[in-house]
Amino acid sequence: MGILGGVDIGGTKCAVSLCEASGEQFFVLGKRKFATDPSPQATLAKIVAAFQDLLAESGSRRDLQAIGVTCGGPLDSRRGVVLSPPNLPNWDEVDVVTPLAQRFGAPVALQNDANACAVAEWKWGAGRGCSNLIFLTFGTGMGAGLILNGRLYTGTNDLAGEVGHIRMQLSGPVGYAKPGSLEGFCSGGGIANLAQLMVLEELQAGNPVSFCPAIRDLETLTAEKVGEAANQGDPLALRIFQVVGEELGRGLAILVDMLNPEKIIIGSIYNRQRQLLEETALCTLRQEALPRALAVCQIVPAELGENVGDVASLSVALNLTLEGIHLYR
Repeated sequence: MGILGGVDIGGTKCAVSLCEASGEQFFVLGKRKFATDPSPQATLAKIVAAFQDLLAESGSRRDLQAIGVTCGGPLDSRRGVVLSPPNLPNWDEVDVVTPLAQRFGAPVALQNDANACAVAEWKWGAGRGCSNLIFLTFGTGMGAGLILNGRLYTGTNDLAGEVGHIRMQLSGPVGYAKPGSLEGFCSGGGIANLAQLMVLEELQAGNPVSFCPAIRDLETLTAEKVGEAANQGDPLALRIFQVVGEELGRGLAILVDMLNPEKIIIGSIYNRQRQLLEETALCTLRQEALPRALAVCQIVPAELGENVGDVASLSVALNLTLEGIHLYR
């Protein structure tokens, strides 16, 4: 089928992949990762350069057959325009399709990253055989991709699945520009924000915090750092993840009750910190959800693991080359 390119634009980093496609199978030829620049133009230039390097290294003289781009919403997939996602505040009305199409002379498509990950897990991962599933990103942000009745559901204007905007509490860590939102509690940035709030309270009370000794260190807190402390048994870090797990469980219950899925597949941070989150989240879910709806729903980690973003963007490219087979509708 030829060479396909995939681009995953994230709030903190970008990944560019090159693969050879045979049928619906991917054979990865190479990959590049780099920090997302606040300037969209600078990031797009890095993406072009990465593709050029990967093509040269692969020894392929063939042109790219198609390129798939994934990015957090909101976006307009029909126009190929990113519409200032909360984790990419400078990316307002940015056309990411035209520059790549002009440079490589190939068809290019843009898709919401949660939607693309949902399709990837549905076709090649934990969602195989399901008609109704939800994929939760749980990375830099929190979004959902919805497969309903065997079709990807994107909503009237590509905004279906923005579960990160659901308010869980009247106040709390900020996510999706809303204090107390699901993204505020269940995302990389949200966990860092929650940790800052809880650590500050401890420090002001005169209690020592092993992973953040002083108020000046608050800005260095990350979800990864808190997770490391929790895995080492730090009581405060464990309390932070207890809160995250509880709010995740409440969010899952809302989705189970509203959409009655067969599976909810969770990626990124849930995969990496499953031992800290799963028990609390599932306990809260059992307390909150309708028993009959929960009885037919499994909560599972992404089978594609850390590679789900790569497969997702490549699946968008693959869709452009499959005559009569539409993964995205």
